Amino acid sequence: MDIHVIGYFFIKEANMKKRKIITDSTSYINKEYAEENNITIIPLSYYFGEEMAKEGFPGEFESFFYKLENSNLFPTTSQPSTGDFLDEFKKAFEEGYEEIIAILLSSKLSGTYNSANLAKDILGDERISIVDSEQAASNLRFLVEDAINMSKNDKTMEEIVEHLENKKRQMYAYLTVDTLEYLKRGGRLSSLQSAIGSVLNVKPIIQLKDGVLDSLEKVRGKNKALNAIENKVFENVEKISICHILDLDEAKKLKVNLEKKFPNASITIDELGPIIGCHLGPGGIGICFY
Repeated sequence: MDIHVIGYFFIKEANMKKRKIITDSTSYINKEYAEENNITIIPLSYYFGEEMAKEGFPGEFESFFYKLENSNLFPTTSQPSTGDFLDEFKKAFEEGYEEIIAILLSSKLSGTYNSANLAKDILGDERISIVDSEQAASNLRFLVEDAINMSKNDKTMEEIVEHLENKKRQMYAYLTVDTLEYLKRGGRLSSLQSAIGSVLNVKPIIQLKDGVLDSLEKVRGKNKALNAIENKVFENVEKISICHILDLDEAKKLKVNLEKKFPNASITIDELGPIIGCHLGPGGIGICFY
């Protein structure tokens, strides 16, 4: 082999670093993908009365939403502790990882990002990068997938973080609900607003913008809400995730419509878990895309 070629491979090998990608459970990455790519998922927790549980993986959420639907209690949620991140950071370095990138739920929705930053400050280790995704659910997952793919293509930590910071500003998420009950129970609507809205069959369209979930507009009926959401998608969209809570039939219908309108886009159907989904309730549905 030519000495220049040998030198190239030596330099490339020297520049490659073993990198750990960490995210939290609200990315709703499936368990198999996480295991295949050695992604560490740090779970958020939820409380039903005195009962506490950690958020799991897609495919494990049905019992939570059944309980939500059949209980007068409303769950509270809790971010991972600083200690949770400290443990995972230390473990990664002990396992031989040389760098860590943690890509996390929007800091305006949870204290998860702050817990991770405090853990980094305690360790005082600049080999750790913490990214505030300003996103949730499938958009957070998309960012993690980009980080994995870029790592496989030998991109540096700095290149990956810069890419993620730019990419997150090109992402959109819109959601709606089947019933106003869970917005009321979560304190986002008064009982009066919920009662009037239910009588009029009002469905809010909720957007995730600048890291915050906010009501964008209100329409009459779920079909009109889904049509309005569908119309938010731009022509050159690359990826669309249809996120739902126990509403697979509606998600499949939406997928058919979107495939007709955007034949070149990658379109998947994905589940929302307890932390994000408890505020929407069973029948909640929406899209994440870029």
